[in-house]
Amino acid sequence: MRILIVDDEGVAAEALRLVLSDAGHEPVIARNGLDALAVLRADHCRLVITDWMMPEMDGLELCRRIRGDEFGGYVYVILLTSLGANAEIIVEGLSAGADDFLTKPFHPEELLMRVRTGERVLSLETRDVAIFTMAKLAESRDPETGAHLERMRDYSRILAQDVCENAEHRDRVEPDYAHLIYLTSPLHDIGKVGIPDCVLLKPEKLSDREFEIMKTHTTIGADTLDTAVRQYPGVRFLQLARDIALTHHERFDGSGYPSGLAEMDIPLCGRIVALADVYDALTSKRIYKDAFAHDVARNMILEESGTHFDPEVVHSFVANEDEFVAISDRHAAMQEAMA
Repeated sequence: MRILIVDDEGVAAEALRLVLSDAGHEPVIARNGLDALAVLRADHCRLVITDWMMPEMDGLELCRRIRGDEFGGYVYVILLTSLGANAEIIVEGLSAGADDFLTKPFHPEELLMRVRTGERVLSLETRDVAIFTMAKLAESRDPETGAHLERMRDYSRILAQDVCENAEHRDRVEPDYAHLIYLTSPLHDIGKVGIPDCVLLKPEKLSDREFEIMKTHTTIGADTLDTAVRQYPGVRFLQLARDIALTHHERFDGSGYPSGLAEMDIPLCGRIVALADVYDALTSKRIYKDAFAHDVARNMILEESGTHFDPEVVHSFVANEDEFVAISDRHAAMQEAMA
């Protein structure tokens, strides 16, 4: 993410810049609070690391000005100080609007950990609102979508939890990966908002031409979410949502769409949501079909292990099939109660 460094000491600013650059961030440097405000108004920096003592405008006043202005979203401020971190200093900084503190000379690992904390806070600010709004948008096009989204996100979470217990994935995904899958999987079909009603809501089998139109919901959704990813490059849930929207119709043998990806070239999130989506489609009643029993859906999924589905994800499905049945039954009972 883009991070604004505010420090009048060139050596200190350069040290911060090097650590952040090596960690994959894009640092921007300002020499005092006034310059920092100008950068914030002109550029998209939502995380600021500022020295306390500076000429023209110090770090405390910068914090106050940031909290009193509007910069297109919350700005997370880490206050850098050589004054120590006693209670009086902390209270003064927090009162001015600082979110966190770092003492000089700083330790690189501590700096990066505090930056990660800021990233999590900023992600949480936009995440739930964005997901809810976009998911409701998809639901508005199809009255059956709402219940489908509720069920398949539960299925996706169960699969993600089991898959990530594997040593192969444990060290390669975020600790809250399963929760992120739960949050973002309802956006898998967000691109259907761009599909004409005559195709999306057609009760009969689609023609070849209509099916080609329907398939574009993957790229429409991914392109929409990718715009948000470029605007907020450090927000992980948007990246995951984009990958799910784009790849949940890819098949493990490479015969899926839109790109014909195969095996590990399909992101793990796409492989997980593919199975959850199909299971719910099989076990749910639609205009054009009756619901299949769990055992029938189970056998169909097993038959397509290694072709449609990742065998590892299928294994997780079989290991947790009782939970799938419980989720399906619970949602059915809720719908009956609301009828």
